[in-house]
Amino acid sequence: MQPLEPLQHFLPQVWFFILGLFLFLYVLLDGFDLGVGILSLTAQGEKRRSILMTSLGNVWDANETWLVLMGGSLFGAFPLAYATILHALYLPLVLMVVGLILRAVSFEFRENAENKMIWNITFGVGSFLAALGQGFALGTVFEGIKVDELGHFVGGTWDWLTWHSVLVALTLIQGYVLIGSTYLILKTTGELQKNHYRTATIATWTTLVGAIFITVTTPILWDHARDLLFTPPLIYIFALIPLLGLALIVGLFRSLKLQQEAAPLVYTFLIFSLSFIGLGFLIFPKIIPPSVTIYQAAAAPSSLVFMLTFVGFLIPIVLGYNIYNYFVFRGKIVTESH
Repeated sequence: MQPLEPLQHFLPQVWFFILGLFLFLYVLLDGFDLGVGILSLTAQGEKRRSILMTSLGNVWDANETWLVLMGGSLFGAFPLAYATILHALYLPLVLMVVGLILRAVSFEFRENAENKMIWNITFGVGSFLAALGQGFALGTVFEGIKVDELGHFVGGTWDWLTWHSVLVALTLIQGYVLIGSTYLILKTTGELQKNHYRTATIATWTTLVGAIFITVTTPILWDHARDLLFTPPLIYIFALIPLLGLALIVGLFRSLKLQQEAAPLVYTFLIFSLSFIGLGFLIFPKIIPPSVTIYQAAAAPSSLVFMLTFVGFLIPIVLGYNIYNYFVFRGKIVTESH
C-alpha cells in the first residue's frame, strides 16, 4: 500500500460530506428567503409586502455565504468537477446569478425608493429566477452529465433543459415557497399569518405531488439510478426514507391544521433534511453523475489537507455568526394593526 493511499480514499469522502453540508445549509437558509421573495409577488398591498421584506432584512445576505463557500470548496477540492459542472450548467447558473444580483440590487434600492413597485417586482422575479436556475441544475444531476473518458463535458448547450428538469425545477420552487410560508408563519401575526397557513398547505401538496412523480420516474428513466436504488443495502435505505417522509408530511399537515407556529418550519426542515440524505446516498461516490467519482476528480491530498485546515476554522465562525444573527433577530416582525 502506498503511504498516501488511505488519504487519497478518505479525504475525498470528507470533502464530499463538507460540500453536501454547505449545499444543505444553503438550501435550508437561503431557501426560505427565496420562498419569501417569490411569495412577495402575490402579497396584497405595500404594507404586507414591507413586512415580508423586513422579515429578511437582517438575515438574507448571511444565508448566501454558504453558496460562496460551496463554490470555492468545489473549485479547490474537486477542480475537474468544478470545470465540468460549470460547463454543463452554464446557462442555469447564469440564470441563478442574474436572479441573485436582481435580488441584491432590488433589496437595497427599494429601501430608498419613493416608488417601490419596480423594486418589489424585480426582487420577486430575481428570487424566482434564482430558484429556477437551481432547480434546472438539480434536475441535470438526476439525469447525469455527458462526459468523455477524462471527465470533460461533451454534451450540448441545452442538455439541461428537459421535461424532467423542468419538473424538478418547479418542484424545488414549490419547496422554497413551502419553507418561506412556514418561516412567515413563525414571523408574522394576524391575517397575514393565516394567509401563509393557506399558502403552506397548498405548497405542501404541490411539493408532495412533484416529489412523488420524480421519485417514481427517476429509476424508470435512468439505468444508473435504478441500479443503485435496487441494490442492497441501498434498497433498504430507500425503502425506509419514503416511510419517514410520509410520517413527517402527516405531521406537517397536522401542525398546519392546528395552526401551530414553530412546528411547521421544523417539519419542513426535517423533510428537506431527509431528501438531502436520500440524494446523498443516490449520488455517492459520484461527483459528476453517472460516471466520474470523487476519487477521480479530487485534488492532490496535500491540497485537500491544507483546505481542510482552513475550512475547519471557517465553518464554526460562519455557523456561529448565522446562529447569533437568528438569535438576535428572533421574534415577530409586526402586527398588521400596528
